[in-house]
Amino acid sequence: KLDVGADTVQHAVEGLTYLLTESSKLMISETDFQDSIHVLGFPEELNKLLLQLYLENRKEIRSILGELVPKLPSYHNLEWRLDVQLASRSLRQQIKPAVTLKLHLNQNEDHTARVLQTDPSTLLHLIQQLDQALGEMKTNHCRRIVRNMK
Repeated sequence: KLDVGADTVQHAVEGLTYLLTESSKLMISETDFQDSIHVLGFPEELNKLLLQLYLENRKEIRSILGELVPKLPSYHNLEWRLDVQLASRSLRQQIKPAVTLKLHLNQNEDHTARVLQTDPSTLLHLIQQLDQALGEMKTNHCRRIVRNMK
């Protein structure tokens, strides 16, 4: 009916979907949305229809996008124990430390526990990496990304 190929229609639908989802994700204002679609070179009537479509559906699009986000496990509790093997039958003097962690997680009202065991040097390296990641989260660039993800 449209006298265009199936690929053209598919790309148009994908482009419209992308425009509406990204605009809804960022909750851009009317003027910002108008500026964004003005660049595309559509007729003024089509621009008004797209704006109306965006304003009517942005809250619903945001709620659907919120439901699509995977529910990741969250921290509930941590138990730890330090075990040190001082000697064995074959070696009378040895020091072999091990840290055992029991991580309790919540996911969709389900409680699970994971048991992890590591040596102290690996645990220290893990702590340093997590501290570095927390430091990265305080940079302006990461704050801007996190703000746009919400």
